[in-house]
Amino acid sequence: MLAKYASKPEDSRGRLVEEGSSAHRSSFQRDRDRIIHSTAFRRLKHKTQVFVEHEGDHFRTRLTHSIEVAQVARTIAGALGLNEELTEAVALAHDLGHTPFGHTGEDALDECMQPYGGFDHNAQAIRIVTALERHYAGFDGLNLTWETLEGLAKHNGPVIGDIPYALAEANAAFDLELHSYASAEAQVAALADDIAYNNHDLDDGLRAGLFVAEDILHLPIVGPCFAEVDARYPELDPDRRRHEALRRVFGVMVEDVLSESAGRLANSGAGSAQDIRNLGRPVVQFSTGLWEELKEIRAFLFGHMYRHETVKKMRVETAQVVRELFMAFMADPARLPEGWQGEGELAQARLISDYIAGMTDRYALQLHQKL
Repeated sequence: MLAKYASKPEDSRGRLVEEGSSAHRSSFQRDRDRIIHSTAFRRLKHKTQVFVEHEGDHFRTRLTHSIEVAQVARTIAGALGLNEELTEAVALAHDLGHTPFGHTGEDALDECMQPYGGFDHNAQAIRIVTALERHYAGFDGLNLTWETLEGLAKHNGPVIGDIPYALAEANAAFDLELHSYASAEAQVAALADDIAYNNHDLDDGLRAGLFVAEDILHLPIVGPCFAEVDARYPELDPDRRRHEALRRVFGVMVEDVLSESAGRLANSGAGSAQDIRNLGRPVVQFSTGLWEELKEIRAFLFGHMYRHETVKKMRVETAQVVRELFMAFMADPARLPEGWQGEGELAQARLISDYIAGMTDRYALQLHQKL
């Protein structure tokens, strides 16, 4: 049973190109399935989360990260009485617009694109699902419902100020009401993203040997979870100890979001999904206390993982790959595959941005070496 403020497929604002309904799937289920079957989703398998794809088989990639986010999001949505199908669709698609090499690649491409409107991975995700996926006979993109598009555009909150051109183009065709908050389902997807990466970055950092378990025992949430495991399972081998402790860290974050958000939703007075959008404040949140503790964990990860010398070295090298690919294609668009040539400098730059953003780590490195 869905809560009164949940998004209901029968109340959907529909798709930009009208389609008949399915006899077996709701409109949000169809959105989720189209995302899973998209080319952009498959490419996430070979895109960086923190470590470049070839550095290890067990580190998270954008694909495994997205799957973990979707799992957490479904759990939270179900417990809060929200629509799990819409939540899952937004969670699975939230990183479709990422470049090769993660945020390093994004920063480098944004730097190259500053004269042409910049680059933003959230806006690029919208561009992919509204224009760049070209498999269906009746439309470009995936023709997702308004609610899924809104969730992708606004899962981190209202979009104010300068709107990235890729998002502005989609919004002009299908008004996503960028000034307001998104549905509670999209807000769940955003918090699930935080939960997933806070947890798995600790795991990947330990796996990579960038720090050891004893280095993180002083951290809030983490230290008590390790202490609980040590008390219950003394002499546990390191791999199992790590897993048991970090699954408890996961649980602490999820339980906090559920408790805090249930209270916010109950006190919101919202009687519909639209009421959630009109509140002017988020309803899915961490508690203030836990958010402060997560800041301490994030500070540790920045100092000991994201800015570790081995990671920094790879960041420098991969940023240079993106910049040199962009410059090479701008200098000679004939190097691009057929169909990627634009009329005028602005159009050409944006096509090159689309082309580079769609690359996997592996393809970008191979093409850079070839050129």
